[in-house]
Amino acid sequence: MGVRYSLYDYGIQQDPYPVYTQLREEAPVHRNDEEDFWVLSRHEDVTAAFRDFRRFSSANGILLEPSVWGPQARRHASFLALDPPEHTRMRGLVAKALTPRRVADLEPRIRDIARGHLDRALDGAEFDLVADYAAPLPMDVISELLGVPEVDRGELRRLADPIVHHQQGLQDVTRACHEAIPVLAGHFHDLIAERRARRRDDLVSALLYAAEGGDHLTEAEIIGVLLVLVAAGTGTATNLISNAWHCAWRHLDRPSAAFGRVGDWIEETLRLEAPAQADGRTVTGEFTLHGVTVPAGARVLLVLGAANRDPRVFRDPDRFDLGRDTTAKISFGSGRHYCIGANLARLEARIALEELAARVGDYAIDEARARRLASPYVRGFAELPTTAVPTADRWPRSAAIMSTLRGPRASNRHGA
Repeated sequence: MGVRYSLYDYGIQQDPYPVYTQLREEAPVHRNDEEDFWVLSRHEDVTAAFRDFRRFSSANGILLEPSVWGPQARRHASFLALDPPEHTRMRGLVAKALTPRRVADLEPRIRDIARGHLDRALDGAEFDLVADYAAPLPMDVISELLGVPEVDRGELRRLADPIVHHQQGLQDVTRACHEAIPVLAGHFHDLIAERRARRRDDLVSALLYAAEGGDHLTEAEIIGVLLVLVAAGTGTATNLISNAWHCAWRHLDRPSAAFGRVGDWIEETLRLEAPAQADGRTVTGEFTLHGVTVPAGARVLLVLGAANRDPRVFRDPDRFDLGRDTTAKISFGSGRHYCIGANLARLEARIALEELAARVGDYAIDEARARRLASPYVRGFAELPTTAVPTADRWPRSAAIMSTLRGPRASNRHGA
């Protein structure tokens, strides 16, 4: 029957990796006629496409859904839907505000926020790693970064949720997403007005006053950046934390073996279960690859999740290995569109996992009740029920407790 890859197949979204293998080995340049897009899946090809912005343009956006694809994509996707020189200008101004120093200075506050959420999450025998910890933490961090008052943060979370979630069976973004974006933009308009009147030490103020010569970001551009930070920024960190938690439990004999190797834990999770699975591009000129000709104007999906498991680059690629060299992974993209928030996502994940490791001796996930996100573009969990043993009960007592909770898991447990 050949290879079949659909953006909207719920089964593929739940476990895309068998199809990714087929794509890489049987159809490295794949065409879906019904949904009108092409797919690149090999590491070399995906990396080259990310770096070749002249042939693989972002000008129509990076999501292929009809209502967000096209020249209007920049209204909600900001500089993600721009090519140089426009992209170079805008990203440069954003980088002047979102500096490594500004991100690093957040660490004490991120740790305070993480501990607060963890206190509440660990109050009972079971908690939902996503709802109780991995999701609220990044949203609170973004709120701190932007200077959103605590009283308004619940509303920010309510509006952001429909932007980052897809609906099973719907071949477009949801109505709730379309309704939330202008309301959220209105909140950001008010926040910008407040910062114009009284500057503060936050990212909104920094974006207002970032300059290159006499060039500044317009208000519409700042609102677009804030929308991206709230939607893509929080979702990436949430999914990285939850994927790491699941990977350690799923693949290691003892999940707590990852606790002393948080950096390796994060990087191998980024490779094996990348939060961002795919980005769309528009082909500006006809090209031929692996004997297949792709026409100008074609929509192409660059599948990072497949590239990160390419056996041409990563030996035994489906194995979770904490000792692996992961430097070739492209989980945050490559080239000019490399994720500008990668450092913040890594920082949030590191602190979140370090705080868990300090408080949890061992844990088990109820995989029968776990629920994955339905999305062709991101990989993560909507629910991840977890039973935790406190640090004081670390081995051997936790071994007896956990053995009754784990049940069958993956057979390829490696990397401890």
